[in-house]
Amino acid sequence: MINNVVLVGRLTKELDLRYTANGTAVASFTTAVNRQFTNQKGERDADFINCVIWRKAAENMASYTKKGSLVGLEGRLQTRSYDNQQGQRVYVTEVVVETFSLLESKSKNTAEQSSGSVPTGPSPAPNRSQGSDAPQNDPFENSSQPIDISDDDLPF
Repeated sequence: MINNVVLVGRLTKELDLRYTANGTAVASFTTAVNRQFTNQKGERDADFINCVIWRKAAENMASYTKKGSLVGLEGRLQTRSYDNQQGQRVYVTEVVVETFSLLESKSKNTAEQSSGSVPTGPSPAPNRSQGSDAPQNDPFENSSQPIDISDDDLPF
């Protein structure tokens, strides 16, 4: 049996971090995940998915994220039920998050939060710095000369 959920989305509000009677940390939150297609008006709809995360991961996520943070989540889908105060059975379906990833830098998220705008599209790929042993220049970058390679030089 497989029960695996992978989500990429933005937090709709601050995490609600609480502790159980025996001191175990638990945080609940909602993640807005854009759909891959547009509606009849040409706009992208989003699904708002309820999530819960436990223990140290809950404390870490509450410390390093805030409303609008772009996060990657991995976990499993779980359904539970309880009786409310009116005696009615209530069913809850949520993602139990096992690991999370922060998908944008803290400084970028802070700047967007202070300006009040949170982009809905994908963020550009981060710049990757090359190691000290990597070549600094591409030898073929500005070359307009053809490269002479015979079939014997190719490894395949």
